[in-house]
Amino acid sequence: MTDPTAITPDRRPGGRTARVRTQVLDAVRAELAENGHEGLTMEGVATRAGVHRTTVYRRWRDVGGLLVDVIEAAGEIDWRPPDTGSLRGDLTALNQEIQQSLVVQPSFAVALMAASFHSDQAARAQTRLWADRYAQCEIVVERAIARGELPARLTDARSLLIAATAPLYHQLVLLRADPDPQLPERAAEAAVLAAAAGAFSARRSACDPGAPS
Repeated sequence: MTDPTAITPDRRPGGRTARVRTQVLDAVRAELAENGHEGLTMEGVATRAGVHRTTVYRRWRDVGGLLVDVIEAAGEIDWRPPDTGSLRGDLTALNQEIQQSLVVQPSFAVALMAASFHSDQAARAQTRLWADRYAQCEIVVERAIARGELPARLTDARSLLIAATAPLYHQLVLLRADPDPQLPERAAEAAVLAAAAGAFSARRSACDPGAPS
């Protein structure tokens, strides 16, 4: 799954309001990636965007409002999970997108995740966005079931997707290790093998409080 906070939405036609939003959100992404949450200010965003600061305050009110709008804008992109013809291929492609978003320097994705710890508004918006993105990616598991790669109606798609993508965040965000070009495929393969063995059985998740959910 591509990191949903790491992509700039496609430009949409519109009047001055749309143009101002584009300029301001582009400025937020740049300021956040370069200076982190601590360096993100309404004045700095207004200056970079070339917009009067009263306009920024009137529409977004504070830094939390800017962060929420950046996150919501990420949900507006026209993105679809890859369809490579196999579950392993799809999960590998998703992981490659995640790795790409996390290793680019400076990484807006990493900066925004850090910022969410300082803003309750941003944290809630990011949780909603991730939930929506995981739901969107469940088709990857549905296709695998249709192809006979996984037991029909017995796989908890959300648990499988989290297991497949989590190693990327653990390695690159928590440990801050150098990117491993083999990790996207290895993590995908491990999740596929576990799923085939029944580790993400929806029936097991419902019956066993200790099972993955």
